[in-house]
Amino acid sequence: MKKTTVHQVTQLAFLPRLFPVNVYLVEENDGLTLIDAGMPFSLKGILKAAQSFGKPITRIVLTHAHGDHVGALDGLKEAIPDVKVYISRRDQALLAGSRALEEGEPQMPIKGDVPKKIRTKPDHLIADGERIGSLQAIASPGHTPGHMAFLDTRSQVLIVGDAFQVRGGMAVSGHVQPLFPFPAMATWNRDAALNSARRLAELQPSYLAVGHGHMLKQPHEAMIRAIQRAEAAFREVK
Repeated sequence: MKKTTVHQVTQLAFLPRLFPVNVYLVEENDGLTLIDAGMPFSLKGILKAAQSFGKPITRIVLTHAHGDHVGALDGLKEAIPDVKVYISRRDQALLAGSRALEEGEPQMPIKGDVPKKIRTKPDHLIADGERIGSLQAIASPGHTPGHMAFLDTRSQVLIVGDAFQVRGGMAVSGHVQPLFPFPAMATWNRDAALNSARRLAELQPSYLAVGHGHMLKQPHEAMIRAIQRAEAAFREVK
């Protein structure tokens, strides 16, 4: 596990050289907010890292419900029974194992590792624009129908789950990068993902913190270039 801190946000990167899977600890006055829960083997590393802060994990906030983002959720809930779990209203269905589409959604199959055996139920369903401690929730559908990103309003660090990737090349979700194609392969709706990427770029974050890859400082220009490449690539396949 590799640990990197910027401002009040600490990235925990598991398997950083092989298949990086990131979770984030956000320090608040009342404890720690954990963004995403990695893989099942991430459990011990997350608990050990949290212990080093001398503060409890009080909230687990999920960007989306793919297996590499919720893998240690049940173990964390067992270890910290009082922790509150947050996810979007839409992705609570994925967390419960359902790939069913809702009325009015583009009829494209939901892809990726939708978990089948997660026992933990969310305590709170996140809405766009909601504040969770210092974090502002930003709806960013595309990778999954209910994908969310989170902006730390103190520092403008933007945690985006799989709305962007850095590993294998900076890219919008759905734009295949041959060296690391997995986020694109697991993307539900590329057009929605592109619209979400545009919205996130408008925030001009100080750092971009992704689910797969290192944190990127002053990422706005790189985000715009990634959006432009995705626009061109998506036009070619239509």
